[in-house]
Amino acid sequence: MKEIYLDNAATTPMDKQVVDDMYDKMSNLYGNASTLYSIGRKSHTVLEDSRDIIAKSINAKPDEIVFTSGGSESDNTAIIQTAEARKELGNHIISTAVEHEAILKPLAYLEKHGFEVTYLPVDEKGQINIDDLKDALDDKTILVSIMTANNEVGSHMPIHEIGEILKDHQAWFHTDAVQAYGLMDIDVERDHIDMLSTSAHKINGPKMMGFLYRRTGVKFNSFVKGGDQEKKRRAGTENVPAISGFAKAVSLLTPEVKNKLHDRYVGFKKQIVDTLKDNDVDFEVNGSLDENNPIQHVLNLWIKGISSDVILANMDLEGFAISAGSACTAGNIEPSHVLVAMYGKDNHRASESIRVSFSKYTNADEIDAFVNKLIQVIGRVKKVQK
Repeated sequence: MKEIYLDNAATTPMDKQVVDDMYDKMSNLYGNASTLYSIGRKSHTVLEDSRDIIAKSINAKPDEIVFTSGGSESDNTAIIQTAEARKELGNHIISTAVEHEAILKPLAYLEKHGFEVTYLPVDEKGQINIDDLKDALDDKTILVSIMTANNEVGSHMPIHEIGEILKDHQAWFHTDAVQAYGLMDIDVERDHIDMLSTSAHKINGPKMMGFLYRRTGVKFNSFVKGGDQEKKRRAGTENVPAISGFAKAVSLLTPEVKNKLHDRYVGFKKQIVDTLKDNDVDFEVNGSLDENNPIQHVLNLWIKGISSDVILANMDLEGFAISAGSACTAGNIEPSHVLVAMYGKDNHRASESIRVSFSKYTNADEIDAFVNKLIQVIGRVKKVQK
């Protein structure tokens, strides 16, 4: 039985060119990038060349890129270290109710240590209201952390508008761009972003690799204590092969490629939704099908009357990898906090929805196989439930 992978919002397969690049570096470039002899200098050159490629991808300066172990470390660093560095200016932080756990858990930690957090609500499309942000801002607000794109429903937040509001406020603006980076145009200067988190494994790069963009002038102590790597901003010997692989993955996502992927993903969504409608499946889309949304790789479906777990188990037995939400909360029997925030705690959507997500390797035949198998599973379960 062929397995069909449709959980790319959780992680993506590594691109062969990335694998080849990393294999070459692991085989031939073993020197520590912090050393001064020739072997180390070669590693340092690759490190800085990679930093330059990645910086250009978001219109940043190379020395504003700090390599980390991934999105979770970048998020934790931005939130906890900002709070520590700016506590004399205030103790108020603003975020949203639909953030990833890598944001929500550091915020919960800070709340236990005297900080106040405002969690902005969202509408049924997963969007915040800009007026809610304006109303929440005060002279004690030191940080606003709002994700660029939601990992469960694919909603895109008004990042530029948020940046415009905050550019003259003391609060630093951080965005978790893990689900958006590599899929849409990101410009930290245009959008007045102070910090931005990413993860390489979402764009066909290696796991345990990411970066934190820190605007010049945004200063706080290293979250990871130890050596003076990354200009004293993140201790630990740099994983040069993985960093090089990350840069390779970034270089493959040209503007032309991004546009083509956007259009393909829009087509996949239409293919799924139209087929379900043609077969009289009782379902609704969670969020929006707006084709102008730059984030199109995620489709969240409410299959009415059937538990998410039942659908996932049945589809897994048929060889299809899909999910009910964030992979970082796998095994959690609680309903999706994102769908609860969007539709309310008493709405069945939170426990009867599935997430399908695409990558550049997904093809129309796989989508066709998926939706037809899903229809079969729904029919079979409905028959048993009667």
